[in-house]
Amino acid sequence: MRNSEVAISIKNLTKFYGKFKALDNVSFEVKRGDFFAFLGPNGAGKTTTINVITGLSNYQEGKVSLFGYDTKYDYIQSRRLVGLCAQEFNFDPFLTVRQLLVYQAGYFGILPDRANKRADELMERFQLIEKRNVKHRALSGGMKKRLLLCRALMHDPEILILDEPVAGCDLELKYLIWNYLKQLNSEGKTIFLTTHYMEEAEKLCKTIAIINQGSIVSIGNKKDVLRDKSLEAVFMELTGLE
Repeated sequence: MRNSEVAISIKNLTKFYGKFKALDNVSFEVKRGDFFAFLGPNGAGKTTTINVITGLSNYQEGKVSLFGYDTKYDYIQSRRLVGLCAQEFNFDPFLTVRQLLVYQAGYFGILPDRANKRADELMERFQLIEKRNVKHRALSGGMKKRLLLCRALMHDPEILILDEPVAGCDLELKYLIWNYLKQLNSEGKTIFLTTHYMEEAEKLCKTIAIINQGSIVSIGNKKDVLRDKSLEAVFMELTGLE
């Protein structure tokens, strides 16, 4: 990798939807091995930033790179470095759990033997092995959430990006997912988490960036950011969403 210390680098990122400026000159870095919370109210620009990082959305100005690979020009290398766990259950309705995972591996050139082994490892880890031959429609909501995580990890990416992974989860599932994420981070995964749950950011993350109305309003060590009294208005809005 070109830069082994900076996992995600975003410089002067500006994104428009028509005349609406969704991201306004956003700049920040995520260090290798960090557990980074991207915190903000609904509509602040969190998902738009994720879409840009993962190549799902274009942008008008700025530069985005993953471990030194430009997401626009080095797209093959940069895509291999990131796994995305989105909010939606966007699974193929005709495939079983195992088939979904093996199919995902094919996008990254992983051959079937290795893909099946990796799928078994992840299904065991996320307590889905007994459902390996079941189609996703027969899974509970909690199992679908875990399947999203498995799919994102199939190619063993350096960076795991999660877009509000516990939204709509009950308490038991929420804490289960949090424990999985803590373990993955302890094993060296760089995790980029978007959330509007203050509790989630406090319990999981080392670094917090707060975005509001398309602009970064604070970034730094978790304790320092949460002590910043100038952010009370944003914190009150976030608390109201929980």
